Amino acid sequence: MNLYKVFTINPGSTSTKIAMFEGEKAVFSKNVSHDAVKLSEFKEISDQFDYRKEMILKELEEAGQTLEGVAAFSARGGGLVNIEGGVYEIGEKLLEHARIGYTVKHPATLGAQLADAFAGEYGGKAFVVNPPDVDEFTDVARVTGLKGIYRESRIHALNQKEIGIRFGKKRGKRYEDLNLIICHIGGGISVTAHEKGRMVDSNDIANGDGPMAPTRCGQLPVKDVIGMCFSGKYTEKEMRDKVTKTGGLVDHLHTSDARAVEEMMKKGDHYAKLIYDAMIYQIGKTAGAMAAVLHGKVDAVILTGGISYDPYVVGSLKEMLSFLAPIEEMAGEFEMEALAAGAIRVLEGKEAAKTYTGEPVWNGFPPA
Repeated sequence: MNLYKVFTINPGSTSTKIAMFEGEKAVFSKNVSHDAVKLSEFKEISDQFDYRKEMILKELEEAGQTLEGVAAFSARGGGLVNIEGGVYEIGEKLLEHARIGYTVKHPATLGAQLADAFAGEYGGKAFVVNPPDVDEFTDVARVTGLKGIYRESRIHALNQKEIGIRFGKKRGKRYEDLNLIICHIGGGISVTAHEKGRMVDSNDIANGDGPMAPTRCGQLPVKDVIGMCFSGKYTEKEMRDKVTKTGGLVDHLHTSDARAVEEMMKKGDHYAKLIYDAMIYQIGKTAGAMAAVLHGKVDAVILTGGISYDPYVVGSLKEMLSFLAPIEEMAGEFEMEALAAGAIRVLEGKEAAKTYTGEPVWNGFPPA
């Protein structure tokens, strides 16, 4: 068995996660922290490229690691048009969209640029794997009650897909042959219906949808939100922040740390228990909706993400959802492992790398 050497790259707002794999085993990993003041000096995200690259190479040198002999550089990616899931070989169109942040301005867009640069210098292939831009929704899942406002896939695509693939392997089955409900429960919460290898419906973790989360508001009564917007009490930025940064547990309990909420509950804080139970309730409720999407044909409900380590959360969801299908616990996040595994599948010929064309898989419905 060829143990391919794969280097994975996952840039975040103030850090870049890197890891070296030999086969699917991580032999080195590091969360490279970046100085926030230094990052603020760069006008555009792509301007951070040289700085982040230098920091990565410095960390590798200090750890005695080398990029020589790396078979593939695999990155999270981002800023692309909506695409179907899979492993994409980095080409000029993908790089162009990553550099300008074609659809979103986020440091994740640096991943493809770094992977391509390292591959150019050291040899090997360069890939992005199931980036945040993956959108496999069915048309009917996109429609809302307002013409011109449509639902799009904004979920934890990388970890969601990896969990589905890993679960299939454990059961001796292909991910593409299973119907799964995967609940990623972390700083953001995505509850997704996987139908035969495609994420056909989910809640939108960025635009206010589905369960509330540690920092996110989740689904809200729209008329009341309109009232807040025009009350004069909040700026547009403050209202937008309530959706993804200061909503959820933060708004109710002034913390995004689920462990802190658990401590409040242990000390008899009844309001903390109410809010935490409500978050769990909303996760279960959304999972039930995804079961309907799958017409009740569900092979498993899988709990993943950091908060899935919490026995209270897991126990509560098992009580709510065990009538649907077996509940599987796969706590934590497997993003770096997913990046390596995707590259290895292509290198071994088990999956064909896709070409990014820059054409979205969905670009609105034709006029009525």
